[in-house]
Amino acid sequence: MMKIALLTFCTLACTLPAHAAELTLAEINARLEKVEAELKLSQNKLTQAENKIAVAEKRASDAELKNKNSKSDIINDDTEIKFGGYARTGILSGKQGTTTTVGPSLTPAGSTGGSVGRLGNEADTYVTADFDYKRHYANDSSFRYYMKIAEWDKTYNTDSAFNGQMNLRQAFVEMSDLPTFTGAFSGSTLWAGKREDRDNFDIHWLDSDMMNMIGTGAGIYDVNFFGDVKTNLSVYGRNFNDIDAMENVEYNNMTGADNTFIQNYTFSLNNRVGGWQWMLNGLYSKENDKRINDGLAQDNAASHGFNTMLAWHGDSFYGLNEGSTKTVLLYGKGLGAEVRGPGSDGYLIDDAWTVKFATYGMTRLSERLSIAPLLVAQSSNSRYIESDHYDWVTLNSRLIQEINQNFALQYEASYQYMDIDPKGFNGNKPVSGSYYKLTFAPTFKMQNVTDFFERPEIRFFVTWMNWDKNLDNYSSTDTFGNAGYHSGGSLMFGTQLETWF
Repeated sequence: MMKIALLTFCTLACTLPAHAAELTLAEINARLEKVEAELKLSQNKLTQAENKIAVAEKRASDAELKNKNSKSDIINDDTEIKFGGYARTGILSGKQGTTTTVGPSLTPAGSTGGSVGRLGNEADTYVTADFDYKRHYANDSSFRYYMKIAEWDKTYNTDSAFNGQMNLRQAFVEMSDLPTFTGAFSGSTLWAGKREDRDNFDIHWLDSDMMNMIGTGAGIYDVNFFGDVKTNLSVYGRNFNDIDAMENVEYNNMTGADNTFIQNYTFSLNNRVGGWQWMLNGLYSKENDKRINDGLAQDNAASHGFNTMLAWHGDSFYGLNEGSTKTVLLYGKGLGAEVRGPGSDGYLIDDAWTVKFATYGMTRLSERLSIAPLLVAQSSNSRYIESDHYDWVTLNSRLIQEINQNFALQYEASYQYMDIDPKGFNGNKPVSGSYYKLTFAPTFKMQNVTDFFERPEIRFFVTWMNWDKNLDNYSSTDTFGNAGYHSGGSLMFGTQLETWF
């Protein structure tokens, strides 16, 4: 303050006119006090203004923090939307310009999973539309919604409304990395809805499932109870055919049941460590044991069962070459005797049992040549009728030869031997014998023509099939034995599109 007064005094002294020299000291002091008072007033106003600015800044900061906390699910989030799908469609004809129903499951073993290879053997149309929405939140948790709609049509007509089957295949949600999930549940994924299980797998070129857990339910993936083991816990619900259908006339005549709808529940424990996978499933279906398979009380369907699977997912071709391989062993009892699709067959009886083994792989034989061989064998006994059996083994191999970066030649060979005695179930007869298939398919691709999973493909094909005469007698309603499809050899040709994205 003294410095301000001195500076002011000097300024006044320099600017005073000549007559001011005669001012008295009292007058000068009065003027200095007035200036000092004015300066003090200005300083107070400045302090008040600074205080008001500080209060405003604090209010703005508090409002910003409050807004951030109330909208943390919107600010700093990350969303992703994907659209995908699958499609196959084509035409197929025999040498007479017509065909009956064909496909990878056309042999008598097909109803129990005995596929023979799909290359040059399909004429249906199957498409899916997949919607996948993902969102990542500010607290590092993630949400996913997935929906799949599918259409299946066996005709060539573009208007499939009269013949096609439209289905909602999947509609589920997943919640991952929830911050309140700690310990063994840290990093796990909670889910609920209608879905195909995340850890299903199949042999695509055979069109055969190794494990196809599907239905409506709920569960949790990737629980870490101990070590490096990841455990999935889930329950799936499915419905069996009405028990007033087909073979259940005796039961319905006695009870008057009408449109009885049977539910099945599969409780699944699925463990993975490294390349190993071990699954155990328990099945329960209340009152399914009232289902009568042939009118005899001892052949009523089962109301419970179990199955188990041990699988190896390898990252080389049996340790011999680069590529991949999968090997699986399955066993099931009672309702679990349908080992490839737990909960999909309501006609299995208590004594039913199935054991199945499969192994397949993919590798390059050279820069322009890839091969994918496989072996699948199954024995199923007392499946629907006491002492029946459905035994078969399938050998298959697909070879891809690159011609240039957009064109390849595909070859597929299949052999299946079957020994089946259904004991009259569904009117079918006992048969045994072999089936053979050879396919040659010139194929166009966009790139990576020797990759078995590179799509899209447009392929033209010629297929030759033959089987033992005894197999024509299995059923009066299946392909074998129909006009133009007796043993002795059948030649088919056609074209097919297959794509996914």
